[in-house]
Order: sequence, then structure tokens, then C-alpha cells
Amino acid sequence: MLECRLYSTLGCHLCEEAEKVLQPLLAVLPLQIEWVDIVEREDWVERYGVHIPVFARLDTGAELFWPFTTQQAWEFCGGRQ
Repeated sequence: MLECRLYSTLGCHLCEEAEKVLQPLLAVLPLQIEWVDIVEREDWVERYGVHIPVFARLDTGAELFWPFTTQQAWEFCGGRQ
């Protein structure tokens, strides 16, 4: 199972959009997404504060910055066209 993280924060409308973009992947990929609020850690606020939402792979550390499509997220997760 591919473990990923979506860096977001409460009240972020772009983060809500990212969740909608990622939702279809959960039905077709062996994927686990941890939604985290960047305010939980100061280093996350510093790194992602002006960039959220950010979708990250925990295995490689690769990051996909918003805006992204479902297709781009699929390919980021290793899905094939």
C-alpha cells in the first residue's frame, strides 16, 4: 500500500478541492492518504504555509504542489495511462 500525506489546514478551500481531486484514486489504487493540518508542526507551517495543499509520497518524499489534476495525482502515485 502506498502511503501518502496531504498537507492542508482548516478553512483552506483549495485543500477541499484537492481532497475532491484525490478521492477517486482511493477507489482504484492501493493508497492510504493521511490528511494533516500544517499548524500541528512549526516546520510544516514554514515549509508549506504558502503552498498548501501539497500531496506527498511518504516512501520517496516526492511532493506534488497544487494545482494538480486527478490524472497528475494518478501518475504521481505510479498509475499508468
